[in-house]
Amino acid sequence: MKKRLLIATENFLPRWDGIARFLSEVIPRLCNEYEITVIAPDFSGETKDFENINIIRIPLSGMKLGDYSPAKIRLGIIHREVKKADIVWTQTIGPIGVPAIIFARLYKKRLLGYVHSIEWELFSSSLSYKNPFRHVVYSITKITAIMLYNQFDLLLVPSLEVAELFNWHNIKTKKKIVYLGTNTTKFIPPKDKKEVKEKIGINPNKTVIGFTGRIGLEKNLITLYRAFLRLRRTYDDIMLLIVGKGVHKLRIILESKKDIIVVEYAENIVPYLQAMDVYVMPSLTETSSLSTMEAMSCALPVISTKVGSIKEYIKNNQNGIFFKKKDSYGLSKKIDMLLKDKSKALSLGENARKTILTFYNWGNTAEEINKVLKELIS
Repeated sequence: MKKRLLIATENFLPRWDGIARFLSEVIPRLCNEYEITVIAPDFSGETKDFENINIIRIPLSGMKLGDYSPAKIRLGIIHREVKKADIVWTQTIGPIGVPAIIFARLYKKRLLGYVHSIEWELFSSSLSYKNPFRHVVYSITKITAIMLYNQFDLLLVPSLEVAELFNWHNIKTKKKIVYLGTNTTKFIPPKDKKEVKEKIGINPNKTVIGFTGRIGLEKNLITLYRAFLRLRRTYDDIMLLIVGKGVHKLRIILESKKDIIVVEYAENIVPYLQAMDVYVMPSLTETSSLSTMEAMSCALPVISTKVGSIKEYIKNNQNGIFFKKKDSYGLSKKIDMLLKDKSKALSLGENARKTILTFYNWGNTAEEINKVLKELIS
């Protein structure tokens, strides 16, 4: 008889983000071993069916935290499902994850977590810089997260850095590093970049600088926007392509200038990545950054801030380039260098794909998680 695995998450399809992609890749690889139930927010949009998976949707609260609307608190539903489960696996700390943690401890269920973000950094960074409560949110979130993370039987972390950070913050729960993966057969270099650009409605003679991911304040797209405007003074054949959904005011700013395109929804982002010539990750906080890995898998030269575990898989000037947070001038100079040195850009992209092929694929990720689940059960 299969063991019952309950996955509690604040992010899931049809809202595409790193956690949703993680679960959409891992769940199908685990369903033959476990009876899986997912509790997730009821985001609008076309949902994806998972064979033999029970998905329980909880209505959204209507509140807005940056670009995100959390689920309502439904203690009865979560209590019922935790009580039936053998293992409770949370992805985040929120109105679904927190009750799942509490009820799992109450009923002495095996409790596993995957750390997708540093909550106190994420929540505070998602607020406006002018918000007087940013520091209060940071402190309260940090205290709460440390307390909750110490309730787990095991925490899966995407990098050694995250494990060490948690240790430094006195999170004593045992930790295991499980790298995230990329679908390297899906995220591939294009056979003809100009043809891909034409297919998605972009002038094939344009050089495309791009980003994929949530349009949130913590992603710091304003720095990329300012760098692009600086480059437009020199180049008249470049454009900025941003694929993602998020803060409406920020999107309005981005779309207000010529040669900036924002694609709010794209279920298949591969053609958009393949159409890019340079990929930029300007974020203020990340753990692994799946979107960066996917860009590298498409053999794109990547320019990124030195955040999270990105600095573990990007080696500066070998398979990518780093720039300082919020430094739009420095970023513009890095992009300019790649636009002028095509051979350098090509070399970085080729080395980037080799890195992903060698170390980061979903098959390995799912295999490691399955081992962990079996150990917890035994």
